Amino acid sequence: MTEKYLHGKPVIGVTLGDASGIGPEIVAKAAAKGLLEQYAQPIIVGDERVLKRGMEIAKVTFEYKVASTIEEAVKLSGVVLLDTRSIDAYRVELGEVNPLCGKDSATNIGSCVEYCKQGHIEGISFGPNNKKAMKLAGFALHGAIDLLSNFFEFKGSRGEMNVLDHVFWTSRVTSHIPIKDVSQNLTIEGILNSIDLVHKTLKRAGVNNPRIAVAALNPHGGEGGTCGLEEIEIINPAVEQLESKGINVQGPFPADTLFIKLFKGEFDVAVTMFHDQGQIAMKLKGFDNGVTVMAGLPYPVTTCSHGTAFDVAGKGIANPGAWENAYILAAKMAGLDRINRHG
Repeated sequence: MTEKYLHGKPVIGVTLGDASGIGPEIVAKAAAKGLLEQYAQPIIVGDERVLKRGMEIAKVTFEYKVASTIEEAVKLSGVVLLDTRSIDAYRVELGEVNPLCGKDSATNIGSCVEYCKQGHIEGISFGPNNKKAMKLAGFALHGAIDLLSNFFEFKGSRGEMNVLDHVFWTSRVTSHIPIKDVSQNLTIEGILNSIDLVHKTLKRAGVNNPRIAVAALNPHGGEGGTCGLEEIEIINPAVEQLESKGINVQGPFPADTLFIKLFKGEFDVAVTMFHDQGQIAMKLKGFDNGVTVMAGLPYPVTTCSHGTAFDVAGKGIANPGAWENAYILAAKMAGLDRINRHG
């Protein structure tokens, strides 16, 4: 398609997230600042009633154009709403898990994926969704990466990565599994695949020679095998293999000192062994700024690292910073993808 080159900026599909959460509010706040148009050509995919209620909650107004088809939407400039007419926001209770909202938010992401496949849009930044609501609506997933992979019909290496302040990245070898199952799910192959994905994703985001730090699993890095053997038997052999291939990787470092090194700027990314090992550090450092990247997918897909925040939904106090960073990163990655494809 040629429509996406009309405005010189990448075309990014935006969803409002779960209609009962803070997603519509934070997208409205970002749009009212002019941020959406500044970094890309945005196409919001969702029901106009959801967007309007988000604007009312945020107490903001901004101009937007309404389209009924994607073909119409890509020919318009400024903030464009592709009105799905799929859910009446004013009949949805704020701050409650609702399968209707789960179906709507998941379906809108699926539509954006289709528009990527069709060549109409070049990336996606979605508002916060509620996994329980989507599961109640019949979507099988452990995390958003599963939903996106299913829509893309993508079977390759993928995973969720987190970014703070556009600088500090984290990834994890295991993700949404119980802590008791982490050790048995750590393999040399799994670590190799995870770090390969990290390396490719950071290069895709414009980091030419990513400096990768790998976390240990056990306290104090296993203390030479007296406090666990995973470092000796699994993690270090994987690091050595990658070093021999020219990957700029070091470790394993004890997790309680690794993030000091990351936040001092000694590394670009920390690869952790399980979910909370990295998430606690990142959210403590900058909860209102964190971005989640759906790494490995055919198109850049991002969202904010926080959830639907039902406890503050409808109060007008939600901070849009994390989602704004997510949108900016999606636009940046889509722009770099365009250069790599077409020069």
